[in-house]
Amino acid sequence: MEVFNAAELWSRERIAETQLTRLKATLAQSRKCSFYRERLDEAGIGPDSIRSLDDLRRIPFTTKQDLRSQYPTGLLCVPPSEIVRMHCSSGTTGTPVAICHTQNDINAWADLMARCMHMVGVRREDVFQNMSGYGLFTGGLGIHFGAERLGCMTIPAGPGNSRRQIKLAKDFRTTVAHILPSYALILGEHLRNMGEDPRDFPLRIALVGAEPYTEEFRKRIEELFDMKAYNSYGLSEMNGPGVGFECLEQNGLHIWEDAYIPEIVDPDTGEPVPDGEVGELVMTSLCRQGMPILRYRTRDLTRFLPGPCVCGRAHRRMDRILGRADDMFIIKGVNVYPMQIEQVIMTFKEVGQSYLILLENDGIGDVMRVQVEIRDEYFVEDMRALQSLQKVIAQRLRDEILVTPRVELVESNSLPRVEGKAVRVQDLRAKK
Repeated sequence: MEVFNAAELWSRERIAETQLTRLKATLAQSRKCSFYRERLDEAGIGPDSIRSLDDLRRIPFTTKQDLRSQYPTGLLCVPPSEIVRMHCSSGTTGTPVAICHTQNDINAWADLMARCMHMVGVRREDVFQNMSGYGLFTGGLGIHFGAERLGCMTIPAGPGNSRRQIKLAKDFRTTVAHILPSYALILGEHLRNMGEDPRDFPLRIALVGAEPYTEEFRKRIEELFDMKAYNSYGLSEMNGPGVGFECLEQNGLHIWEDAYIPEIVDPDTGEPVPDGEVGELVMTSLCRQGMPILRYRTRDLTRFLPGPCVCGRAHRRMDRILGRADDMFIIKGVNVYPMQIEQVIMTFKEVGQSYLILLENDGIGDVMRVQVEIRDEYFVEDMRALQSLQKVIAQRLRDEILVTPRVELVESNSLPRVEGKAVRVQDLRAKK
């Protein structure tokens, strides 16, 4: 098997040995900031406290609120003069989270991203078009530098402007794209509206991430463009994209355990859960100097997939993100995750690019409305056909989530988006 980095083929024993060595070094580095030094001292963890990977559980969790409390540079573990780049969250709902990188951090990140892309067949001869946002968002620059590290011709197209995206892809024969799953369907609709078949588009590989999506959504993208779409996972607190990636088998995302230690814990107790059981993903960085982070609670819900991958890599695999510990909502006493809704509605060929879950109170109790975009060719004047589709979708949702929603069929491209991402849930109950 051809690999980008020999660490891809390490044994479980070699991975564990490296993790222990790097965890000790990361603890020593993290103590250079007062936040972690005080946190570790309170937990009774000194420089020589970690003797095995089992001792990881003695280290306190880090939360997003911890990171916000140290904004902007309270978690720096190097002199400010060594920082070459900063990324941060938008901060639209409060204090942002800022993550700072040294040049070595940036180089290591680019290598990890290149490793991911190489694993799914991207090579120097490919033309890569990045349809993701740049700026403070990590997705754009992270994958951009990975593509350049591989030697690909890289087109920093940025998000949106579908006609420009299509022209660039055609003119330069783009073979690989980084794209939001919701935007992939929008781009396909643009091609159809131009009288073109998306299957004739030059793309052969799509790197898809930045928003959760289901296997049904992936299949729709692949069939639309006649290409392979590979799931990517990353988060700004752990650099950005490149933390985990699917291999050619498309059966779980390999987490690069020479650079991170992943855990999956019960969201309520913080205790580890068995392989195969869904819990909250917790991540520890192992190679970052500027701002290492210990046991970060991502709030993302997933599970470790048991057993080895047939690709030959021993790095652990996690399932796609199944939801977030903080995006679950309760309706009529039932716990519901938006991904459950998507899993059902994306099986209907009539459904377009997006959907929106509206939570309301009708004066008697909580109700859920699900607005579903319908493709133009199915949004016709035959009300009986639309009413029948509406009824079937509602019944299928009832079977999945045990609550009967009010389903509304709407025209394509009519539902809201923020910064290119589809809005999935609006909770209007507090406004009643």
